[in-house]
Amino acid sequence: MKFRDVIHHARLEGTLVEVAAPTDPDLEMAQVILQHDGRPVLFTNVRGHPGWQVAAGIASSRDYFAMALKVGVEELIHTLAIAMENTVAPSVVKEAPCQEVVVETDLNLSRLPILRHFSCDGGPYVTSAVLILDDPDHGPNVCFHRLLKLDERRFAARVVENRGTDLALHKSSGDVPVAICIGNALPVLLAGSMSPPNDVDELEIANALSPTPVVRCKTVPLYVPADSEVVLEGRLTHTMAPEGPFVDLTETIDPVRPGPVIEIDCITHRRDPIYQALLPGKLEHKLLMGMPKEPTILAAVKRVCRCTNVAITPGGASWLHAVVQIAKRDPDDGKRAIEAAFQGHGSLKHVVVVDTDINPYDPAEVEWAIATRFQAQRDLVVLPDQPGSSLDPSGTHEPGQKARTTKMGLDATIPWGADRAAFEKIRYQ
Repeated sequence: MKFRDVIHHARLEGTLVEVAAPTDPDLEMAQVILQHDGRPVLFTNVRGHPGWQVAAGIASSRDYFAMALKVGVEELIHTLAIAMENTVAPSVVKEAPCQEVVVETDLNLSRLPILRHFSCDGGPYVTSAVLILDDPDHGPNVCFHRLLKLDERRFAARVVENRGTDLALHKSSGDVPVAICIGNALPVLLAGSMSPPNDVDELEIANALSPTPVVRCKTVPLYVPADSEVVLEGRLTHTMAPEGPFVDLTETIDPVRPGPVIEIDCITHRRDPIYQALLPGKLEHKLLMGMPKEPTILAAVKRVCRCTNVAITPGGASWLHAVVQIAKRDPDDGKRAIEAAFQGHGSLKHVVVVDTDINPYDPAEVEWAIATRFQAQRDLVVLPDQPGSSLDPSGTHEPGQKARTTKMGLDATIPWGADRAAFEKIRYQ
C-alpha cells in the first residue's frame, strides 16, 4: 500500500481529517496535527505553497501498519521479523512518479512546505524523510535523519556518532552522495527505522513487506523508492553547522550540536506533490521509532530462550523501555532475556520480562506481574555505565562520545520451581 493509498483508505473509512482552510507550515500546522494525534490529516490549502498538499498521521496507529501489510496487529512483529530475515531485491523501473518533475537549476528548499513545529526549534525541520547512501564496505543504507533547513540549498543533519551514516561519512575524504526521500509508503518507513545487519539493504526489507519498485536518481548513483512524493539529491559533506534545538522523541528539548551539512543539487517530485509531515514526540514519531526495534529485540532474545513477543512501550518514549514476553523453560531464562534485549536494542534503558499469560501491551498487566512475581534482591539486574541513548536527558553526555547510562532489567516471571497456581490470576467464569 503506497503513501497515497493510506490517505485514500482513511478518506473512505471516514478517519481522514481534511483541512481546506489556509494553514501555515510555520507552527500552525503542528497545532492542528496535535489536535488530531492518532488520525491522518491532509492539508489541501498550504499557505505560501501553491500546488502542494501536506499529510501527517498516516503512521500514527498500529492499525494503519497492519492494514498496509494486510496482517493482524498481533502479527506485525513477526511479519517484520520474517521480512528482515528473508529480504527480496526490488524491481528497477526506468520511469517513476517521484521524477515527474525534475529541478536542477534555481533550487530553493523554501518552496517545500517544511514545517516548524515548536517556537523553540532551530528552524524548519524535515522529520519524515529517509536518507539513502552507499557505504563503501556494506552497500546501500536507508535510515531516518532529522534535517534542519539552513538556507535555499542546505540542511544540517542530526547524525548519531558511530552509526551507519556517520561511519560512511568518515570512510570518505570527500562528499558522500545522498538521496532524501519524503512521502514514502509505510513499508519503506518501517524498513528505514530498522537496524538490520550492515550488509542488509533496508529497501529489500521494504520490498519483502510489500512490492517497492525503485528508480535510479538523476544526479547521484543511488536507487530510491519509485513512489516517493519528493526526492532531494545531493551530497553529505564534512562541513559542520549547528543543529538544534529540536523537540525529540522524549518530548524534551534536544540541545544544539554540530551536524554535517547536506547540499542539495537536484529536486524531483510528483506533479501534484504531497509533503509528508511528522509531529516530533507524538504517536507517529513514537511508533516509527519504537515498533521496528521490536523484531530486533525478538531476534536477539530468541537466541537465548523462547521469546514469544516484544513491546516497546509509549511510556518509555517508545525507545527506552520494553516488555519482553517469554515461555520460560530454564531457571535463568529471565536474566538471559534481559541481557539479550539490551543487545537487541542498544538504546534500551529498562526492560521487564514477563510470562506468556501477561499481555505486554497492557501496562496494568505488566505492573501486576512486577507486583506479584518480582523480588528485587533476586530478580533485579543493574548494569552501570553502559552505552545509552542521546535522547535520554538523565544520561551522561560528553561531546563526540556515546551517551552513558545505567540499565535495569526486571525479571517479572513466575519463580522457577514455584507452584504456578499461586501466581496465576483467577479468571471469572
